[in-house]
Amino acid sequence: MTTGRSKRLTRDDWLAAGAKLLAKQGAGALKAEPMARHMKTTKGSFYWHFKDVPDFHGQLLGRWEKAALAELAAVIEGETGAVARLRALAQTIAAPETGSTTESAVRSWAIDAEAARDAVARVDEARLTALHDLLTDTGIGNPEMARIIYAAGIGMDLLGQTGKGDNRGSMGSLVDLVLALR
Repeated sequence: MTTGRSKRLTRDDWLAAGAKLLAKQGAGALKAEPMARHMKTTKGSFYWHFKDVPDFHGQLLGRWEKAALAELAAVIEGETGAVARLRALAQTIAAPETGSTTESAVRSWAIDAEAARDAVARVDEARLTALHDLLTDTGIGNPEMARIIYAAGIGMDLLGQTGKGDNRGSMGSLVDLVLALR
């Protein structure tokens, strides 16, 4: 990113750069000075947009959470019928369209940071509820199946970051196996 008189950095510029740094370098890179160096500007620009580093962290997590919940809604609304919605949701969890490495980094950050843990918990709860509801709609009454599918999806997402394998196909197969239990 260029700075100076040609382009003023916005709050969104900082948040987008923060998401990229989080994915590449982890939460330790999300401090004013490393961020400013990365963006080739001063810490003053950072503090113009954010009260302090925890404020930046909170806004970054809020942005990730909002995007994750919007993706959940879009996947569910984009399909017709419980089976198609279930398959699409499971496949999206295993191979998200956007921010896969960011999600993994947020999950890693959540191990040590309460704010990240809370954001992950809210997203997990929304996804688990959606999976449970869709499974119920398809005739699968075992409440543990949502958790099993979700855990498999998170694991597949991590495996997919090596660039090998077809996560969407594998999750489709898992959904088919679960649906065969009806």
